[in-house]
Amino acid sequence: MREDMTERGHIMEKVHMDREQYPELLRKISSPPETLYCIGELSCLSERCVAVVGSRKATPYGRNVAFRLGKRLAESGVTVVSGMAEGIDAEAHRGALEAGGRTIAVLGCGPDICYPKTNRELKDRIEREGLIISQFRPGTEPRPYHFPLRNRIISGISEAVVVVEAGMSSGSLITAESAAEQGRDVYAVPGNINSLSSAGTNRLIKDGALPLVTVDDILWDMKIGSKAEETGSQSLGEDEMELYGLLRKHGEMTIDEICDMLLEPAEKVNVLVTLMEMKGIVFTGLGRVFISV
Repeated sequence: MREDMTERGHIMEKVHMDREQYPELLRKISSPPETLYCIGELSCLSERCVAVVGSRKATPYGRNVAFRLGKRLAESGVTVVSGMAEGIDAEAHRGALEAGGRTIAVLGCGPDICYPKTNRELKDRIEREGLIISQFRPGTEPRPYHFPLRNRIISGISEAVVVVEAGMSSGSLITAESAAEQGRDVYAVPGNINSLSSAGTNRLIKDGALPLVTVDDILWDMKIGSKAEETGSQSLGEDEMELYGLLRKHGEMTIDEICDMLLEPAEKVNVLVTLMEMKGIVFTGLGRVFISV
């Protein structure tokens, strides 16, 4: 049954549990919502999905990982699911859209409400190229108790959930808990043990979540071959391979630490890092160098 047009000219549809378009995985969770209010491509609901979630107050490292993870999943034909919050969620959506792929935003308000308002442009793009869904009727304002309900839908329509970056009080941990209860695979991106931003994800790993080293870990478990163009080690020169090996071993390093380990001047190391950034192998943030997912 079709609803009225939204104020921005998009068609809103209701998908009841008895309709073919209703996601089969969601149908099997405990007390699934009877109706989903949708704006966008309903065909997204029948595709293989992975949720990428995390903190609103994300670090540059977390934002970069979320964007690249969303992009790589989309390049491999996987639909990226998240909650359209600031930080990790928004970057995962943007990564999927950048790849020309599909993404689903699950809202804790009516599907016609943009929350947060700063994501207006992102919501408009998802409505055109992906799908907005909510269990709440049009016009429903966001409330704190809506978001745990939203989170169980995020995990409920997904085969796996990745928590990129989360503090101990992050709402994304509720998504991970829902995913575990629903029998989904839960992955967490390891972070600096001294960073409060990674305390939640590191705790998830300690409690049994799968540590995510590369997106290929998920694709392998889902028996999906990556369609992304591989940059990989074949595109790296000898000096770049040595630097890559150091970063694989240490996780993250400063330019000074790299210079000391390679016994090379800062000028040369900076050139190597810049070249590898252009290839998408590494990225820099907060004065440190990281391997990109």
